[in-house]
Amino acid sequence: MAANLATVSTSKKPAAQDGAALRQVFGSIDAESCPHVYNFHMHTNHSDGQLQPELLMQQAIALSLTGFAITDHHRVSGYQVAQQWFDHWRNSPEAVGKPIPHLWVGAEITSQLIGTEVHILGFAFDPEHGAIVPYLQGNAPQGEAAQAAQVISAIHQAGGLAVLAHPVRYRRSPNDLIPAAVNCGIDGVETYYAYNNPKPWRASPSETQRVRQLSDRHHLLNTCGTDTHGLSLLQRI
Repeated sequence: MAANLATVSTSKKPAAQDGAALRQVFGSIDAESCPHVYNFHMHTNHSDGQLQPELLMQQAIALSLTGFAITDHHRVSGYQVAQQWFDHWRNSPEAVGKPIPHLWVGAEITSQLIGTEVHILGFAFDPEHGAIVPYLQGNAPQGEAAQAAQVISAIHQAGGLAVLAHPVRYRRSPNDLIPAAVNCGIDGVETYYAYNNPKPWRASPSETQRVRQLSDRHHLLNTCGTDTHGLSLLQRI
């Protein structure tokens, strides 16, 4: 299901930081959204992915994605290169007659939640805001700065949305982690995720049902993403 982004966005912020539009999109995500309509978890070679940002953008356009975000670990340099390429492309003759996807800024931040290492996805934040800049220097945060509540607060201060990535991949149960993340102010969870990397990509049914029940119980937003690290946006690796 795809939200009509042309009617959603009323913000004066840059499109990549339009949290209101993104919140409405997250409200529309279902099992069929990813990977051919939306994709909110992907990596470039600026962190641990293989795709150059420009090639990632070319794939996203070829797939006719409606919206997506690049979520490199602890940095936004890949996003910035992609955004520059995107700005040039959409003003070129090549873009005429083609659907224009919505690219949001994003990052994946390693955090500590009830004594467990987790990953928090930040979306639609201002990457130059002082609260988030320390988390975008290329290294995982340490000490108090790594606590999930601190990470989520930094994302919120920078105007973004915070999402618990792949909640069934950790050492502790999502039954423990999701309520703890809620107590820290999390906005959503990555509900639709392919834990066994099937081909073609498909959100894992049992894990999805488990996470969706917890999400509904705690009134959270839902996201989806392939967590691409390889050369195709349609697979994790």
